[in-house]
Amino acid sequence: MELFDCTLRDGGNVLGNGFPADLTERMLKGLVDCGVRYIEYGNANGIGAGEEQGKVAPLTDAQYMTLGKPLVDKARLGMFILAGNATEARVAAAAEAGLSFLRVGANAGDADKARQAVELVKKHKLEACYSLMKAYVLSPDALADEAARLQDMGVDMVTIMDSAGTMMPDEVCSYVKKMVRRVSIPVGFHGHNNLGMSVPNAVAAFREGAAIIDCGLMGMARSAGNLATEIAVAVFDRLGVRTADLNVLLRFIDEKLAPAMEKHNYRAPVVPLDLVFGLAGCHSSNTAALREASKEYGVDIFRLTMAVSAENRKNPSKDLIKQHASKLAAARCL
Repeated sequence: MELFDCTLRDGGNVLGNGFPADLTERMLKGLVDCGVRYIEYGNANGIGAGEEQGKVAPLTDAQYMTLGKPLVDKARLGMFILAGNATEARVAAAAEAGLSFLRVGANAGDADKARQAVELVKKHKLEACYSLMKAYVLSPDALADEAARLQDMGVDMVTIMDSAGTMMPDEVCSYVKKMVRRVSIPVGFHGHNNLGMSVPNAVAAFREGAAIIDCGLMGMARSAGNLATEIAVAVFDRLGVRTADLNVLLRFIDEKLAPAMEKHNYRAPVVPLDLVFGLAGCHSSNTAALREASKEYGVDIFRLTMAVSAENRKNPSKDLIKQHASKLAAARCL
């Protein structure tokens, strides 16, 4: 199972229609550094949306493509494109820029309208991903049938999009189970958090065979947001599935991304340290002692929390916390 990070596309809705160059470059590098393989970026509404729908982003499609060029050999970078906006020139430009994939988007039930777009993507030898937007407007059986038609068209990956964040875990199970049984291509799930179900829905999708889970740094996406990438990494770590380097990711968010987004009045619903507390089983009453020892010994508070909690989750003493801080400091010097 792999994560498909949509921060730099869907998350762009937080600021309007996309992120400016500095934030785009910062997040691209941060995601690559922590090992996320699929990264979708660009105009929040996809390639061509500035011209066709008047959804003008801080940068043009070409400028976004140029920003990504230094990293195209380090991850699978790609962009979203509404089926109706796919033209020969736009798809060719994406291929020439070195992108790995284009994700064609259309509402569930509209696959036939997307045939030309899919054919263009395949013609230019890009991975043809497909978003079944508003998937809930069809029954699980009907959506699975549509996925089968898309596979026949040449689609390489199909994603069930819970665009309104309306699905419950049992519904996700039904949609994913039916689709996985109907197609041989990877099935993904994209969940919004409107009902607070982004995590349980992602877990449900994974357990029913989803190979791709969409997510966004700090939960950034339209409306109530997506499954937060950092939470996804932590939760799947707990389930025994490594999707990225959690510590590198949390450091990036804590030290670089969160301060930058604070200037735009955006804050993550769960900050990195609280996320680590949940992962480790560490009560927040230990915060002051952990911070003090982390500062005194110059060690990473996230690693310290995990080490202390591995020994005592009930009532770790200050001495125990300092012992682990000292060990981490010594190990760093070896």
